Amino acid sequence: MSPLTRLPFRFRPRPALALWGLVLALAGCDGTSPQTPPAQDAGGCVQGNCPQPDSGTAPLPSGAHVRIAAYNVHRLFDTVCDTGSCGGSNYEELPTEAEFQAQVAQLGPAINALQADIVMLEEVETQQSLDGLLARVPAYGYSMLGETYSPASVDVAVLSVFPIIETRSHRNQYIIKPDGSFTRFSRDLLEVHLDVDGRRVIVFAAHFRSKVNDDPDRRMAEANASRIILVESAKEFPDALVVLGGDLNDVPGSDPINAMDESLLRVGRDRPDSATWTYFYSGRGQAIDHLYLAPNDGGAYVPGSFRVARDPNGGYGGSDHGAVYADFVLAAP
Repeated sequence: MSPLTRLPFRFRPRPALALWGLVLALAGCDGTSPQTPPAQDAGGCVQGNCPQPDSGTAPLPSGAHVRIAAYNVHRLFDTVCDTGSCGGSNYEELPTEAEFQAQVAQLGPAINALQADIVMLEEVETQQSLDGLLARVPAYGYSMLGETYSPASVDVAVLSVFPIIETRSHRNQYIIKPDGSFTRFSRDLLEVHLDVDGRRVIVFAAHFRSKVNDDPDRRMAEANASRIILVESAKEFPDALVVLGGDLNDVPGSDPINAMDESLLRVGRDRPDSATWTYFYSGRGQAIDHLYLAPNDGGAYVPGSFRVARDPNGGYGGSDHGAVYADFVLAAP
């Protein structure tokens, strides 16, 4: 992949590897894998509008920081039938204008309540879908859709209060399955670079292969490729904060999540199991939505700040997923 032209940044890097090591220690990166929690243990953030960390969260350190979130909004289809077979038992839904507006009317306040500076979204069908949502979240003046250009695709997107200075798509990149065969990402691994008050922040919006008609080898390929891409990005931009977020469709202790954990910090691992589940399935809460930080000198996770926003039924804002978010401190310029 050829890198795109990059804009010069206005600060000089300062070493922060010691800070990274401290964060790894505080976050409990000891190689153990938490177990899937029972759904009845909802954790400290169960109300529909719980943007503030619950009691026990460490205060934010001094200096610049950002809050980054990831949220599967659940099949945000527009009002146009792209496949010619819509509604009913067909995959592509065809909401009326009133139904679409009702959906974004739920999602918008839920996103606003997170008080996040950057939000990575999953399951957004088209730019029209995204535009309808953007009308409900006016604080996010910058956005990008990771369109895969197939009819009725549910894609990833990024919303930001900070300017976008560069984007890279990984949708056409070949990735390797465990058996040596090649595949591609199920959706785009959308890479978005942002100017956060003179600092570069890079986010990767991800949505790995679902377990419907499962292809676990493809999900494993996505995990391995994502890990490599993030590590390379952190090396290319050693003074940038590099974060991946999204619905990875697997839980801690699974092979894909273990693969991600090899070189990246899963920021939720320092929180109790009961507070990290994001999806309710077969009577259990499962942690399948995640945030990851790549190691470099660009910044650090604020230990204890990872949270899941969810309604009493386990979803959030009308989605069947909770939204995950965490705070990150940026390296000094």
